[in-house]
Amino acid sequence: MTTATVGAPGSAKRYLHSLWLLSGRDLKVRYSTSALGYLWSVLDPLVMSAIYWFVFTQVFSRSVGEQPYIVFLIAALLPWVWFNSSVSDFTRAFNRDARLVRSTAIPRSIWVNRIVLSKGIEFVFSLPVLVAFAVFGGATVGWNLLFFPLAVLLQAVLLVGIGLLIAPLCVLYTDLERTTTLILRALFYASPVIYGVRDLPGVFSQLAAFNPLAGIFSLYRVGFFPDQWHTPSIVIGAVMSVGFLVVGIITFRSLERPMLKEL
Repeated sequence: MTTATVGAPGSAKRYLHSLWLLSGRDLKVRYSTSALGYLWSVLDPLVMSAIYWFVFTQVFSRSVGEQPYIVFLIAALLPWVWFNSSVSDFTRAFNRDARLVRSTAIPRSIWVNRIVLSKGIEFVFSLPVLVAFAVFGGATVGWNLLFFPLAVLLQAVLLVGIGLLIAPLCVLYTDLERTTTLILRALFYASPVIYGVRDLPGVFSQLAAFNPLAGIFSLYRVGFFPDQWHTPSIVIGAVMSVGFLVVGIITFRSLERPMLKEL
């Protein structure tokens, strides 16, 4: 997840050690100041899932997704929480620790990577919710569940790329923080969280494939719902994830110096 060229194994080891320490600090701060601690990693997506499940199964007649719908929903909602919380934190990644960012000798990409890692750990902590509903909801598990780690990897790559792009821009252009919040709200409904890519008609299904989250969410779901495999969105999602990483690295390297001056 690094963006700087590491000249020696020792440098890589120091970077990874620092990344782990910073990510651990984030988790300790989050959990030590909360009475419920770890349970928040479970309660937040659980409450969101319960609300959408109730609305789309008890209030309205649902024509999207698959049964059990709660498993279909949670399989995408949990990674969405990882994505949403990470991107939100990217907007404040450098301003929050401005003094330390200016003085550190560690590649400054670490302030992006630590968010991806810490939020990713929280995502892993929330997976028992998915497991519990899959077991008690009677979901069928197939060999396609092997694609789950690939989905995690692609999402991490996508997030690092987006973070390296957004984080320095938010330092230079402060209005981008609020703009990002608005975009995330719209992106939730434009992403196949409460529905699947295959539920979209005609051209909308083709357009949805260019949202990298569509392919990633499909990979999360295929272990429980094989029919959710959608080759165009998965291939495009993988290519776009790598593309965002490349663009993010290039952008970060060009904006790092002006960003430090602004800090």
